[in-house]
Amino acid sequence: MSLIVSINADETPVICDIGSSLSQIAILSEVVRQRVGGREESVREPLSQITGASSELMDTMSDIVWAIDPRKDHLSDLTQRMRRFCSDVFTARQIAFEFHAPEAARDIELGADVRRQVFLIFKESVHNIVRHSGCTRAAVTFSASRDQISLRITDNGTGFDTARQGEGHGLSSMRKRTQELGGTLQIVSKDAEGTIVTLQVAGSRRSVT
Repeated sequence: MSLIVSINADETPVICDIGSSLSQIAILSEVVRQRVGGREESVREPLSQITGASSELMDTMSDIVWAIDPRKDHLSDLTQRMRRFCSDVFTARQIAFEFHAPEAARDIELGADVRRQVFLIFKESVHNIVRHSGCTRAAVTFSASRDQISLRITDNGTGFDTARQGEGHGLSSMRKRTQELGGTLQIVSKDAEGTIVTLQVAGSRRSVT
């Protein structure tokens, strides 16, 4: 599912209202699905789809609210959100993971677009791991300075032939976001040998004093 939206910080309350409504839809559809149980498959399946779509949209709304919040324009905010996402997703799939990131004392300011694009590339990479890799372990290494942001994500999964997969696995959107940031994205993967995703974004950033 894709959601393209242009919005500013003044409209955050509207987004929150939409998110609340989506949450209600997801909860109510799940309640109805459980009450129907296995008695009516023709109803149960659409309700499951409604629940899934609502949950996905709530995640998207949460990302938008975070991305446009000027109080979150720091490396530490991006790091915290990435760490929490890893914990939520990998733990739910029983995938052991490591997360390495800069010390809080080395915080720097990041523009909203940089935060958002880097996070979405990271998020797509993690989703690929849990959906396709079949791995038991994953590792994220995130580092940054005033001049460069680096992200490396690895897993011990089945891997895939990047040439054969073409633009699948969300690779097209990841490459497009990287291009918009003026960065480089390298994806190294082979069957039965896991996958390594490396992102580098160059640019001047201001240190927080």
